[in-house]
Formats: sequence, C-alpha cells, structure tokens
Amino acid sequence: MALLDFLSKRKKDPNAEMSFIDHLEELRWHLIRSVVAILIGAIVVYIYVREVVDSVLLAPAHDDFVSYKWFCQAGHALRLGNTLCMQGVKVSFISTEMTGQFISSFTVAFVGGFIIAFPYIFWEFWKFVRPALSEKELKKTRGVIFWVSFLFFLGVAFGYFILTPFMVNFYFSYSLSPLIEIKPTFSDYVENLIYTTVGIGVLFQLPLLMMVLARIGIVTGRFLKKYRRHAFVLILIAAAIITPSTDPFSLTIVTIPLYALYEASIIIASRINRAQDKEMKEWS
Repeated sequence: MALLDFLSKRKKDPNAEMSFIDHLEELRWHLIRSVVAILIGAIVVYIYVREVVDSVLLAPAHDDFVSYKWFCQAGHALRLGNTLCMQGVKVSFISTEMTGQFISSFTVAFVGGFIIAFPYIFWEFWKFVRPALSEKELKKTRGVIFWVSFLFFLGVAFGYFILTPFMVNFYFSYSLSPLIEIKPTFSDYVENLIYTTVGIGVLFQLPLLMMVLARIGIVTGRFLKKYRRHAFVLILIAAAIITPSTDPFSLTIVTIPLYALYEASIIIASRINRAQDKEMKEWS
C-alpha cells in the first residue's frame, strides 16, 4: 500500500494516469543512466588505472603520504611527542591467481567510477522521488543533492586520509611470530580500502537517513535523546571494530565524527518534530 501511495504521488500531471509498469519503466531508465555514468567514470579510471594504483591506492604505504606528516605535527602540537608519528611500511603485494591483477584493475575502475558518479547517481534517484513531494516539502529539501554528495565525499576522505593510514600501519606491522612473513594479496588490500572509504562515505549519510525516518514518523528527536548513552556505547563498539589499532587516540578519531553525526541527527529530528507539531496545531 505504501508503494502504491508513493507511485500515485509521483504523477506530475494529476490528469495523467501512470500504471505500475509505467513507473517501473521510468525507474528503469533512471537506473540505466546511473549505470552509464558509473561506466563512463570507470572507463576514465581504467585508462589511468596504473597511475591510480601507484599514486592513490598504494600512497598510504609510502613514507611521504601526507597524513603521516599531519599526524606527526598534531602529536607535537598536543605535546604527545612522537606518539602519533607513523611511517609507511615496506610491503610487496602478491597475486595468487593468474587473472588476479586483471580482475583487480576492473574492481578499482568500477569503484572509482562509482565514487566519481555518486552525485549524478543520487540526482537520478532524486528525479524519481521528487514528483511525490509537495511544494512545501520541496522547499525543505533544497540543497539535498549537495549535502548528500558532500557527506559522502567527506566520509570517503575521512576513511582514506585518517583510517587507512592506521589500517596500513597496524595490519602490516602486526606479527604473531618473526617466522611469519607478511605478504598480503593486492585484492585483499583493495577490499579493505573499499570498506574504509566507500563504506565510511555511506555511513556518513546517517543524519540524512534520520531526517527521512523522522519525517515518516519512525524516529523522533526525543527517542534519539533518550537513548543517547546507548548510542554512544554502540558507536564506541563500532569504532573499535572499524579501527584496527587499539590505542585510545585511534578510537577517539573514529568515535568523535560518528558521535557528532548522531548529535546532528538529534538536532535534525527535533526540528522536524517541532515543525510537524506546529502543522498539527494549525490544522486542529
């Protein structure tokens, strides 16, 4: 019923009738254009895939990676000495399959294409959803494409410049025995890098997700405030899972932005609830 109600609201012309199949056909073209955008971005990345791998993917393993300089400067500024000073690790990747590097190049190209095309992908999604919104709702959602894209790229940057250096230094330095030589596969490294960049980029959409849930009445600002302590514990656990290093600073740099997103969600949900209460009073 909710789906049918949404589809009925999508009618741009009240006098025009669109069947369920018509809606699916329109959605199909939105998806096709999104896939085409990803493919175009993937082709561009694939053309320069060697440069992308050497200069971007493997950069955190080099001593001159910019984040190592930032962390070291921050450590001295906070009077922590060389606690935060890290260096790239000397590591060589292996490929255990004959087609491993070939497939990895397509993986890198596809993920890079998705990151590049993300604003356009969401724009296509927004074009499909927008007709279902009223003029008043549209005014409240101005700039949504910008904010969704901004939070996504912010999350990707946070994962790449902050989390990845810690991941590289911890996993490549951790050893159970000196007799065990660390020789990770390149595909495994790429997989972990995707989790700590694209995954964090999606995770940074939390405030917008809460905004949607608040608008449809699933969550409220009061509910989020009530379980703030519980949320902090869950965020702390999630940060401990995401962060490979076990030192307090590593946990802190992951916990702070995640909890800040939760507090932002409380503010957004509370404002939406107040606006909804005001509208109910005007109608009554």
